[in-house]
Amino acid sequence: MTKITAAITGIQGYVPDYILTNTELESLVDTNDEWITTRTGIKERRILKGDGLASSDMGAEAIKGLLKKTNTKPEEIDLILCATATPDMIFPSTACIIADKVKATNAFAYDIMAACSGFLYSVATASKFIETGSYKKIIVVGTDKMSSIVDYTDRTTCIIFGDGAGAVLMEPNEKGYGVQDSILKSDGSGREFLYMKAGGSAKPASYQTVDDKEHFVFQDGQPVFKAAVKGMADVSEQIMNRNNLQSDDIAWLIPHQANKRIIDATARRMGVGDDKVMLNIEKYGNTTNGTIPLCMWEWENQLNKGDNIILAAFGGGFTWGSIYLKWAYDSNK
Repeated sequence: MTKITAAITGIQGYVPDYILTNTELESLVDTNDEWITTRTGIKERRILKGDGLASSDMGAEAIKGLLKKTNTKPEEIDLILCATATPDMIFPSTACIIADKVKATNAFAYDIMAACSGFLYSVATASKFIETGSYKKIIVVGTDKMSSIVDYTDRTTCIIFGDGAGAVLMEPNEKGYGVQDSILKSDGSGREFLYMKAGGSAKPASYQTVDDKEHFVFQDGQPVFKAAVKGMADVSEQIMNRNNLQSDDIAWLIPHQANKRIIDATARRMGVGDDKVMLNIEKYGNTTNGTIPLCMWEWENQLNKGDNIILAAFGGGFTWGSIYLKWAYDSNK
């Protein structure tokens, strides 16, 4: 029996029009362009403006573009997995809302919450549904309206995050292309360093929590930075060793776009030069679950069938992981 693997057969991104530059941030908080750029590599980020617009709207736009591009009817989709840290609401899931907005009437849908590692976790999850033969067409969408949970008076976090979305179509492949391996990790003892303090069942919303600004991202930068550098680099190196890959075998590293210094450390451990690292953090900042698919989307015309690609991410939880995949189509044709 031929082994079935789960291949990405299409990619589409979406970013809002409004550009928030470092110069504009200088008017909001005590910071400057040089300080932001040297510490993060970020020059600008996109912000979703408009009453009532949410993560689902960006996710739906990415999926609509994906369906058109791959000539796929929405009713052909079996499952939509949505990776998000900024759901439209606690329930129903953002995936359900997106499925309705794109008219994927035959799909079941649910969210995966793993902070910045959510897209990675979702691709790994989707691959298992396909490998078992359960489903044929799965969309994984990563979407986050981070501006909805960022305090624009907190200079440690407001410089980092942006809004955006990206979606991939995953289908069965019998020629060995697609997801080859994954290493996924988590450590809940890191939760106190990167989280939202209120709004959940442990600390429901109240006048006090709003006054205390506890519905925004809180980050203790140093412990997160140290854990991210070690976590992303470790799993990327491990997945290469486990699959007998040398640095020369790698066509691309697609890292979560959190901080250029973290990305550089991961690439160094893998022995991969800058020319093989996808980097768009300077334009979009950290879009949480949008980072990896947005990179794929922007670099799509440089991807070739059979390319060995490593995905790597780290996020709150802590969560982190790496996926090794073989690209399934010649994107530039």
